Amino acid sequence: MSELFATTGTIAAIATAVVPQQGSVGIVRVSGSQAMAIAQSLFHTPGRQVWESHRILYGYIRHPQTQQIVDEALLLIMKAPRSYTREDVVEFHCHGGIMAVQQVLQLCLENGSRLAQPGEFTLRAFLNGRLDLTQAEGIADLVGAKSPQAAQSALAGLQGKLAHPIRQLRANCLDILAEIEARIDFEEDLPPLDDKAIVSEIDKIAAEITRLLETKDQGELLRTGLKVAIVGRPNVGKSSLLNAWSRSDRAIVTDLPGTTRDVVESQLVVGGIPVQVLDTAGIRETTDQVEKIGVERSRRAANAADLVLLTIDASAGWTEGDEEIYEKVQHRPLILVINKIDLLEESKRTTLQSQIPNSKSKIFTAAAQNQGIDALETAILEIVQSGKVQAADMDLAINQRQAAALTQAKIFLEQVQATITEQLPLDFWTIDLRGAIQALGEITGEEVTESVLERIFSKFCIGK
Repeated sequence: MSELFATTGTIAAIATAVVPQQGSVGIVRVSGSQAMAIAQSLFHTPGRQVWESHRILYGYIRHPQTQQIVDEALLLIMKAPRSYTREDVVEFHCHGGIMAVQQVLQLCLENGSRLAQPGEFTLRAFLNGRLDLTQAEGIADLVGAKSPQAAQSALAGLQGKLAHPIRQLRANCLDILAEIEARIDFEEDLPPLDDKAIVSEIDKIAAEITRLLETKDQGELLRTGLKVAIVGRPNVGKSSLLNAWSRSDRAIVTDLPGTTRDVVESQLVVGGIPVQVLDTAGIRETTDQVEKIGVERSRRAANAADLVLLTIDASAGWTEGDEEIYEKVQHRPLILVINKIDLLEESKRTTLQSQIPNSKSKIFTAAAQNQGIDALETAILEIVQSGKVQAADMDLAINQRQAAALTQAKIFLEQVQATITEQLPLDFWTIDLRGAIQALGEITGEEVTESVLERIFSKFCIGK
């Protein structure tokens, strides 16, 4: 049994971020049978305050031997089963920073608790029936959400919007299994099994699984964000584009080519989707060793990006250097950004249009004048919604683990249909049907192994 599953005893951990000289409040959370005893030994309340569930007490945390005051604090009491873990839980709300919370945690460890493993509070909530696995994963997603849309999707999982359809699919499979097993056990007492009805029902279940699987890429995009690389020749306005887009001066802007020597990052949110924008060094042949490193990093960033913004200088037209870069990135999801359009005479725009490849999305910007940024964001969202880069304005999105289990369930159901088509005995039907039921149960945790739980909860932070 791994340490993660040593869920007996009372656990304690700091439940808030600890940053020197930042944060007004720090919380130490304790859960387990000794939680109340630990609180009563450490926390001293002036006056006649009532120690009962779901009350907040005011007082002082004292060292039980020396009676030295460690902090002035609040104590929140949540008795089982009305708590996050369905165990007795107390929280010491201390002053923020480092010293107060660390001293209080140390006192808790010295007086009957042990340090919680990563995710152990949520693991106990799952094992005690307060949460299913999809809700637990929703909590992790909510903590790590990078945009309002990602947070909304995580909340949907926390509220059981994924668990409900999964449980319904599993229940439907169990109903089919019961029908088949009834014919095996009581064949003479029941009418013949309707093969076509069974196949039709399995088709419906498989179709719903397919619909859920289609949300995987969208879910990944909401969780991890869209990586966008701005590439192009030196001095075409890549850094100006980043600064205008991020409304900051993240990148140095000069008239000298080769100013950007490394990849500069900025975090944005576009249409609810987190976007990591990479401003790269200008791509060109150079003898400068430092610039060579920057150019090579630019090429790697372009190859690793979900979307490439190939930026050109409208006043210079479509050059041989632009064509060389285009040849290297055209296989990627791509938007052509024709920058410095304010420097191009109106009469020359038609000529420029004829030079630019027609197969790609293109927008016109004057980044130094903060023009064209809205059009750029619209173009990005259009590419996302087209399916070239997956995303959607959605309330529900599965993760990789859930997608793997759904895929396995679908494979089992296809094997059931093949078994029926081949007219094999009913006993063979039940084998793969049970496999589908188990795979669906792994998503919500109704059927789950220790290794799966360890993989999920080890990704949580300590204190959650």
